[in-house]
Amino acid sequence: MDLLNLIPTVPNFPKPGVMFKDISPLLANHEAFSIAISQLYELSMFCQYDYLLAIESRGFIFGAALAQLAKTGLILARKPNKLPTEVISQQYGLEYGVDTLQIQKNIFPAHARVLIIDDVLATGGTLVAASRLVRKAGGEVAGALVVLELSELKGKDKLVEMGVDCKALFKI
Repeated sequence: MDLLNLIPTVPNFPKPGVMFKDISPLLANHEAFSIAISQLYELSMFCQYDYLLAIESRGFIFGAALAQLAKTGLILARKPNKLPTEVISQQYGLEYGVDTLQIQKNIFPAHARVLIIDDVLATGGTLVAASRLVRKAGGEVAGALVVLELSELKGKDKLVEMGVDCKALFKI
C-alpha cells in the first residue's frame, strides 16, 4: 500500500500560497493508519526515549497511537490556555503566521529523554519550539519524528543546527 498517495496536497490552505498536506485520508483508512504507526514505531528506534511529546493537534493522533505501541508516556504540547496547571511557553513562526506552544511544568522528571512527534515537518518552527520547550523543562531531546518531511522548505536544517536528529516516514 502506498501511504504517500493517501496524503493529498490542498493548494492555498489555510492561506494563499500554502500547499497543505492533508493526512485525513490516511487516518480514514484503518489499514493505512495501522501500517503508518507500525512504521513510525520501527523508525522511532533510532534513539532511546522515556516519553513522547506530541504537538497539537495532528501530532496528538500519531503520538497517542505510538505511545501505546511503544509503552511510553505521552506529553501534550498545546496551544495557549489549554492546559490546567503552570506551563512553560515557546513562541514560534509558521510559514503562515506566529503561534505559541506550551507544556505543563514538571510533566516529566529532569533529564528525561523525550522524542518529539508531529505529522509534517515544513519550515521547522513547530519542532524547534517543541525542542526548546523540552530543554526549558529540564529534559533532553532524544530526537524528532514526523510522518512527512517537506524537504524543499529546509526545516530539518534548523533542527540539525540545534543538534536534534529528525526522522521522517516520507520525504518529498
